Amino acid sequence: MALRNVVQEGDPILRKHARPVGEVTPHIREILEDMLETMRAEDGVGLAAPQVGILRRMFVAEPDPTLEEKKVYFMVDPEILEREGSQVGTEGCLSVRGYYGVVERPEKIRIRAKDLDGKVRELEFEGFEARVMCHEYDHLDGILYTDKATEVHHVEASEEAGED
Repeated sequence: MALRNVVQEGDPILRKHARPVGEVTPHIREILEDMLETMRAEDGVGLAAPQVGILRRMFVAEPDPTLEEKKVYFMVDPEILEREGSQVGTEGCLSVRGYYGVVERPEKIRIRAKDLDGKVRELEFEGFEARVMCHEYDHLDGILYTDKATEVHHVEASEEAGED
């Protein structure tokens, strides 16, 4: 595995629609594993392929890295099937360093995606996990959280941990 560079706001790739992955090949698995390693090294909870310069519809997420038994989600060609309710919360982003914003997201979602083995799964998320999945999903359509934020604030460097 290898660490990848995280693309920063202003790079045009972050504003493009990612293309479908299709088959989950060994090369795709390697990229996803690299993305997980990069996300963890950057203290994030999610990372989408466009954020590492790859215009493909896939992301990794680990909404609660403090759990003893890690729950990592590899989402390939995801599709949000249902959205329910509403929640408002604070978000940051590894591609928008030094800022956080207040964003409205669904309280619950149901999503279908291929996993690391290429198996199609349907999963339901709520609360913070739903927020993370929606944030990463937006990256696949060229949307940054700052596009949806009602407020955006500068944050001190010591407060940046936990961005997605």
